[in-house]
Amino acid sequence: MTAQLIDGNALSAQLRGDVARRAQALRAQGITPGLAVVLVGDNPASQVYVRNKVKACQDNGLHSVLEKYDSSMTEEQLLARVESLNQDPKIHGILVQLPLPSHIDAQKVIEAISPAKDVDGFHIASAGALMTGMPGFWPCTPYGCMKMLESIGYELRGKHAVVIGRSNIVGKPMALMLLQKDATVTICHSRTKDLKAQTLQADVIVAAVGQPNVLTADMVKPGAVVLDVGMNRNGEGKLCGDVDFAGVRQVAGYITPVPGGVGPMTITMLLINTLQAAERSA
Repeated sequence: MTAQLIDGNALSAQLRGDVARRAQALRAQGITPGLAVVLVGDNPASQVYVRNKVKACQDNGLHSVLEKYDSSMTEEQLLARVESLNQDPKIHGILVQLPLPSHIDAQKVIEAISPAKDVDGFHIASAGALMTGMPGFWPCTPYGCMKMLESIGYELRGKHAVVIGRSNIVGKPMALMLLQKDATVTICHSRTKDLKAQTLQADVIVAAVGQPNVLTADMVKPGAVVLDVGMNRNGEGKLCGDVDFAGVRQVAGYITPVPGGVGPMTITMLLINTLQAAERSA
């Protein structure tokens, strides 16, 4: 068996076409969906992510503002800037790129963003909405994973899903989204005693720990769906995920590649969240 690829680039292109159409409909009403991206410091990876987010907005009919600040910016200055963006009617979504310099409390900054503009889905109000099944913004990476499962027509009801990783950004919200679709969910992490015993039972595996080869072929049940959220560099400096792609592809039923899998979907879901924020405000 060779697993079928779930192509994040192709699915993103399809979803972004819908974003562009909906953005055009809003512009016809005199509203241009607006995203403010705030970057503090000069982290090279963050600069790449931010550039891709801004370009995706511009390519799909959204208005994007990129604000770059020196790493010496104080927490008070950043909080004041966030508050002024909260009050700006032309801005529907606010994204403060993480990580922030060590002297700034990232959680305090996230909580300063208005829940109505929290398009990253990191605010405690967004987390609470996801937890209780209320309308709100879902974090973009797990939201993208759910869209990928939807794209292959995968029925989660009654299936066993294993999430490797328990971060607030991917692992925990991923587990809640799978639970909402009636999957039975196991969350594994660095203290899990026998990871292989857990993953061998799984119909769906989401690997999200930032560690190459955390999931190998002998850990996967034949025909399982494997979603690789990891973004790492291997010994040769090549981009790779958390999954041993070559090995696992011979066992799984479906698998996402890295690059070209979950990554493009994360940015696409950011566009969708920003669009929804604009539609709600309209």
